[in-house]
Amino acid sequence: MATTYKHGIRVQENPTSFPSPVKGSAGLQVIFGTAPINLADDPYSTANQLFLVNSFEEAQTYLGYSSDYESYSLCQSMDASFKIFNIAPIILCNVLDPAKHKKSNAAVDYSVMNGQALINIKGILLDTVVVKSENSTLYNNVDYVLSFDDDGYVVVSLLAAGSASAAVTLTINSTSIDPTMVTSADIIGGYDAETGKETGIELVRKVYPRFNLVPGLLLAPGWSHITEIGAALDAKCEAINEVYNCENILDIDTTTAKKYTDVAECKLSNGYTSKHSIVLWPMISVNGVMFYYSAIYGALVAYTDATNDDVPSLSPSNKILGATGTVLKDGTEVDLDQAQANVLNSKGIVTAINDSGWRSWGNNMACYPDNTDPKDRWICCRRFFTWWGNTFILSYKEKVDNLLNYALVESIVDAENIRGNSYVSQGKCAGAKMQFNLEDNPSDQILEGKIQFKQWLAPYTPAEDILNILEFDPTMIETALGGE
Repeated sequence: MATTYKHGIRVQENPTSFPSPVKGSAGLQVIFGTAPINLADDPYSTANQLFLVNSFEEAQTYLGYSSDYESYSLCQSMDASFKIFNIAPIILCNVLDPAKHKKSNAAVDYSVMNGQALINIKGILLDTVVVKSENSTLYNNVDYVLSFDDDGYVVVSLLAAGSASAAVTLTINSTSIDPTMVTSADIIGGYDAETGKETGIELVRKVYPRFNLVPGLLLAPGWSHITEIGAALDAKCEAINEVYNCENILDIDTTTAKKYTDVAECKLSNGYTSKHSIVLWPMISVNGVMFYYSAIYGALVAYTDATNDDVPSLSPSNKILGATGTVLKDGTEVDLDQAQANVLNSKGIVTAINDSGWRSWGNNMACYPDNTDPKDRWICCRRFFTWWGNTFILSYKEKVDNLLNYALVESIVDAENIRGNSYVSQGKCAGAKMQFNLEDNPSDQILEGKIQFKQWLAPYTPAEDILNILEFDPTMIETALGGE
């Protein structure tokens, strides 16, 4: 008989909890891919929806979780963001649709042991499970209950009060989600004129209206090495909601570029040359688990921003990745030295090197070397300009439709110059100033309700090349021997 009276000594174990993540929005990751949504609380409301998540537990509740990154690409970003860098929030978009990407599992006989039968098939949708005993259909929550084990398999537990409590064999059929059916077209998505629904990467438009947050980074680990997906991510970086901009992170296919000397050609053939793109090679290994570099790098960038007062002024290069190696898709280890890594950097490609720990290595956007404009070329400068423009819009949009008078002009100019001076004093940039010039604002434009400011920004460039010139001084020898 159960009792609440306690006498003696005992222990209790709680599930491992993760520490509260660092918060930041400058590098807000918007991530597209697939998830094991059959494990989610509500599988049928997960496809082509945006989920703002602040913890690993939230991500798992909304979309499920599996260590099978190849099938479920979003899970590597869950791990990279919440377990490796502990950064939040992130926005996840799963395109695997249980109504579309599914397969039927034929009826099979399963043995019952200790009142339970294990269905050793992955991806089963619980509501599709049909259980029979001796050709009689059993009923969920009457004759049995369903649950998932730690490996994602379904466990059928017979109830003592059910009609098949003594059964030794159960005949079970079901339907599973099938991630192999997801295609590039699903990731890219589009707009359905008949239904008015958007899918895939097209959902970038909904980020701000839904969450009042501006995308900082667009990525699709496990997919962005495919040319058309990389192009789609890049196309969505400018004029989001007609006003916002962001950057994207793209992988180079390591099944095509197997040597560092192959990567630049692969980058060019993919057309990955945008000023908004950061291109990465190869893949990352963490204790033998392979990640697409973009999953790790996106979390690294977001973490770097968040720990810098949520200002994207620091370069993400030469930062610890939490990696234990770099690899190709087939598992082949890649050990670049600095000279080889610099060859990739010279072509606008970010890589990783092992120098007292595995570190990101590279400061150039994909537009380099063709575009050498400092604001476009350097990752930290490009992102600073993008971020400043977005925050300007967010800060002053409430002034739209106010009276166009001197007080309005002065309030914006003064506020921006104060903001700029603040960041200069914090060492976040070298300078930031705004002016309102009458010659830029003729009366006919004023009468049309249009006003224009001019602003100069000077984010610091990275100290990429530090040189110390050593020279032999024989006079020091003479002085030392002379006893002077």
